[in-house]
Amino acid sequence: MAVLLLAGCYKDKDTSGSAKVKVQINDFSISQEEMGAKTATDVADYSGVKAITLAFYTSTGDEQYKVTQMRADATTYTTFGEFDLSLPMGSYTMVVLGYGLNEGEPAITLTSPTSATFGDNPARETFVATQAVNITNTNDVTLSATLNRIVSKLKIHSTDGCTENAVNVRTTLSAGGKAFNPSTGLATSNTGFINVLPIQSTVGNPTNSITYLFLATDEQTVNVTIDVLDAGGNSISHKEVSGVPFKRNRMTVLTGSLYSSGGNGSFQVETEWLTDAEVNF
Repeated sequence: MAVLLLAGCYKDKDTSGSAKVKVQINDFSISQEEMGAKTATDVADYSGVKAITLAFYTSTGDEQYKVTQMRADATTYTTFGEFDLSLPMGSYTMVVLGYGLNEGEPAITLTSPTSATFGDNPARETFVATQAVNITNTNDVTLSATLNRIVSKLKIHSTDGCTENAVNVRTTLSAGGKAFNPSTGLATSNTGFINVLPIQSTVGNPTNSITYLFLATDEQTVNVTIDVLDAGGNSISHKEVSGVPFKRNRMTVLTGSLYSSGGNGSFQVETEWLTDAEVNF
């Protein structure tokens, strides 16, 4: 969970019919659940949030204001997490997205309070808040909101060491998506997708592959197919796990042998949600 504080700090008033608004993110507390451990980190110290997108939409759905701050690009902000803007009098829906990005990846494509997507790029850790905002005069505005983590996380952990010809791990999900509705935090596409990640471990060592996805419901079961690929994109190991349980703001872990055998096996599914969901194969 992330706490978003929006505070107006101006002394003067705009007589043109717009209100000056200062948006400041302080004490961005993030509850992380990694193998049952919980910590809280301020936004300045939490490296998982690489970008923040702030947008205001009118009551007719038109985009009044939108801007993205990239943590790695100091030209996009004076202080990361602070926004200065003016809004004409009217009714708006405020959308705030805090999310992760890898180097070179573009910002989330946000087109309305009900539509956002990572597009062709992998989904990342995502926090969202939407809120109705009414500007009735030219006085400075103070707002507050809470950002919630809305993604589910899949971790594939091998119990054996990777082989020399193993280059990538391809994860195929039968449901879920990389597009979501900021107002509900649920997926707007539920057809699944494919995520291909390079193997980071050296030969002989276990590997970990991470995939984020948005769910169509708060809890959802998804079929997961895992292929280890060689340099030519050929599958050298194939695993299928049916009925894998997912939940928003939770990590599901698939643990098993990826490199020592290539055929399908029998699988056990642990559906406990109190900590992480463990799936052994």
